[in-house]
Formats: sequence, structure tokens, C-alpha cells
Amino acid sequence: MEIKINREIRNYTESMFFGLSMRQFIFSLLAVVVAVGLYFLLKPYVGTETVSWMCILGAAPFAALGFVTYHGMTAEQFIWAWLRSELLEPRQLRFESSNIYYEALKGCIEESEKEAYKKHD
Repeated sequence: MEIKINREIRNYTESMFFGLSMRQFIFSLLAVVVAVGLYFLLKPYVGTETVSWMCILGAAPFAALGFVTYHGMTAEQFIWAWLRSELLEPRQLRFESSNIYYEALKGCIEESEKEAYKKHD
């Protein structure tokens, strides 16, 4: 008897249907529904090969949403975070440098530059 244990406990997902998690199963089912819907919608207008490619292209994003994670976020969480940061709450970050050493010695530097300018004249 062999028991598989993940090295990282946070990576654990429980398999519900066909070795998929509930989330993966729902998105896979949604991809199948989209593919079948596109097939019956487009079949009267285009050829079989074109319909098959359109079904694949139409279902692929829905299938990918169930399996994609980025920095520990699911695809929906990532899309929402991106929308918030780029469209809903955009912030312009400005960089203003501050050289404390230069500010402290600004008077001395200006005086030495004036003296150096006078010597050259």
C-alpha cells in the first residue's frame, strides 16, 4: 500500500471526479458545453474541419481556467486582481530621489565650485 503525500501541504487538492478537483471538473464540463454549443451553432455555416478548430479554440480558455494558478491565485482571482490594479484602482507611482548626503553638503559644494570657477578666470 502506497500513500502519496505532497511535500507542501498547501498544494493538496482533493480529487472528486475522474481524478479532478471540483473546480477542475466544473470548468472541464463548461468547456465541453461550450464546444458542443459552438459545434451545433456553427455547423450549418462552415465545414467540419473549421468547426472542429473553432470548438477547440472556444473551449480552451474555459478548460485552462480550471487548471491555471499564478502565485497561489486561481485564474478568477488573478483576473480580478489584474482588473482592480489596471482598470478600477490604477495608481501612478512616482519616484523622487533624495540624496541626503548631497543636501547636507550642498552649501560646501556650491562654495567650492565658485572658488574653482574664480581660479579658472
